[in-house]
Amino acid sequence: MGLSRVRWIAVSILFLASTPAIAQTSEPDPQTPASATSGADASLRAEPEHRVPLATKQQQPKRILGLMPNYRAVSAGAIPPPPTAKEAFKIATKNSFDYSSFIFVGITTLTAWGTDAHPQLRSGIAGYGRYYWRGFLDKTDGNYLVIFALPTILREDERYYAKGEGGFWRRGIYAATRILITPDYHGRNTINAAEIFGRGISQGISAAYYPATDRSAGALAVKFGWAMGRDALTNVVREFWPDISRHVLQRHSHETTAAGD
Repeated sequence: MGLSRVRWIAVSILFLASTPAIAQTSEPDPQTPASATSGADASLRAEPEHRVPLATKQQQPKRILGLMPNYRAVSAGAIPPPPTAKEAFKIATKNSFDYSSFIFVGITTLTAWGTDAHPQLRSGIAGYGRYYWRGFLDKTDGNYLVIFALPTILREDERYYAKGEGGFWRRGIYAATRILITPDYHGRNTINAAEIFGRGISQGISAAYYPATDRSAGALAVKFGWAMGRDALTNVVREFWPDISRHVLQRHSHETTAAGD
């Protein structure tokens, strides 16, 4: 075999061996810079896209005014996975036994007690106690039914998904109607059966520990309406709270600081 032929075979082998490496290191698409691509890949690895709210959306705080629990709210633009039964149970427990719950029940109890809403429970400190434990039980069994038990059975997501954009009325109507509409575990809007039936069952249970005069269908219907209305109003507060916090409270804080200086 001649020396020139040996050289030709060696060059051919080296060329074939280098071909896969050439294919793997092909030039990037000029429309997508390599630095941008690598940065996007790194961000996706660090935090899945479906868990990150859009940068232009508004973040929902864990508490409103530092007092009211807001664990059921999802920031605008975020699409988290459906809550597990354990997660729903934890949210219901936080909403029921948070320190603010005792304050809230105390205020509503004071109102009912002061207006003698249930005369058979009587007045005085003992009467206030009778009002209080009934009000606390109303709130607690409602939370576990609406947030945990029925959503788990019906596979509904009872968290509030903030809209975060649009006009005032559009956002307000959207927020208020979430007591009637909610996403299921597949993200499709459906009738909010957990809210409707949960509040209804809760009022039915209350008939067992309220005086006989408060067990009529009319009395229970009024309580049901108040419970639904309260939840609708709470959603409206959740929807607009980031706007209030940013545009009103921060502005007030700046003005106070300026005045102090």
